[in-house]
Amino acid sequence: MTSPFGALTDAPASFLLTGVRAVDPAARSDRVRDLAVVEGRIADGFGVPDGIPRLDGHGLVVAPGFCDLHTHLREPGMEGAETIASGSRAAAHGGFTTVCAMPNTDPPLDEAARVAWVVSLARGASTRVRVVAAATHGRAGEALTDVGDLAASGAVAISDDGAAILTARLARFALLAIGPLGLPLIEHAEDPTLASGTLMRSGPVATRLGLAGWAPSTELLIVERDIALAEETGGRLHLTHLSTAAALDAVRRAQDRGVRVTCDVTPHHLAMTDAWIAGDRGFSWEAPSDLVSDPFGQPLDARVAFDGACRVNPPLPAREDALALLRGVADGSIDAIATDHAPHPPERTLVEFAEAAPGMIGLETALSIGLAAVDAGCLSLAALLTALSTAPAALIGEERGLRPGTAADMVVFDPAGRWRVDRDTLASRSANTPLLGRELPGVVRLTVADGRVTFDEGMGLLV
Repeated sequence: MTSPFGALTDAPASFLLTGVRAVDPAARSDRVRDLAVVEGRIADGFGVPDGIPRLDGHGLVVAPGFCDLHTHLREPGMEGAETIASGSRAAAHGGFTTVCAMPNTDPPLDEAARVAWVVSLARGASTRVRVVAAATHGRAGEALTDVGDLAASGAVAISDDGAAILTARLARFALLAIGPLGLPLIEHAEDPTLASGTLMRSGPVATRLGLAGWAPSTELLIVERDIALAEETGGRLHLTHLSTAAALDAVRRAQDRGVRVTCDVTPHHLAMTDAWIAGDRGFSWEAPSDLVSDPFGQPLDARVAFDGACRVNPPLPAREDALALLRGVADGSIDAIATDHAPHPPERTLVEFAEAAPGMIGLETALSIGLAAVDAGCLSLAALLTALSTAPAALIGEERGLRPGTAADMVVFDPAGRWRVDRDTLASRSANTPLLGRELPGVVRLTVADGRVTFDEGMGLLV
């Protein structure tokens, strides 16, 4: 059986998509047209060479390829959960043409040689892999890495992801060091003294479950600290996986003052709430269930309550925060949707909730969650595609668009199609997501990265 996955080392593709809805946020264009790719480059749908494959695009959407600013590929050191090869296939399945690999590997990506090794290994992958290097040696928060060497080896940003830079003094030095390089500091905004011992978002649901609560101030303290440092130094600050309305408000105020601060949010912080840990499975924009409205008056379903796949960091938000974050994507104050794809093997998630490794996979479900929000009227399709493609790509210096003459970098999907999330439909090595068994909208049919077909679901180009 032919694999649905291609690689960046394959020959450039040629094909003609007829009658497809082309949505290009870069050009503010949304229209039905023919779109051709000839020898890996986008061409007008007229005068294309004879004999190239013609693909029926009616009912499909073509958009610039997605860019994920926050992906855990687990290599080196944790290949049982994911590898660069398997993670890049999951990315292509989800419509991503670029992913940014985070540095919390084993050993961490804190040296130029390790960054160069990942870049080299990824050359034959199914998506471009950019590297976010560690901000401090060993991600220990004690001494800055050599950011100049890391940038020269291919790093596009620095971060101690999984933890904020430990002290304000060191965070200030980091912002000063990256200023001349034009790199962002990607910050995991969490005060470790407040986060210690917590398991989920504070509130009535945490009280009902008897789990230690993580307060919104845990995020806000670091957000405000680092905004002040970015304003003082002029360094680029990117706040990843924001999860509270208070932090978003702080970002908006800083942006209004001209601070060089951007931010992203995960699909699960938009769609899922703290009630999922108690067994609720309604998306944030749906009418609250009895469990959300009255957590103390409802019995818990032991089959789904305390699901380790719902443990993430930062924790799943209160419904009000999730809806505020959705509004942030809709109005553009949140720059990007980033998956925080965090694969784990079953032995690390099918355990007591307090022992579960935080994080869930997200590369293959991000588009579908976004389309569910579009279907619910919470987002426009243009806003969703901007947050998945053009905006995050721009933050790492990549361009996205459907302009003739450019290298083809695109995703083709069926917005009306539906698929079921289960082990057999996932390309990732791991399946740690509370969406298992759920049917979602949006089926990716074709992914093209740098002119090469990297995923093909029934379009007939990979034979």
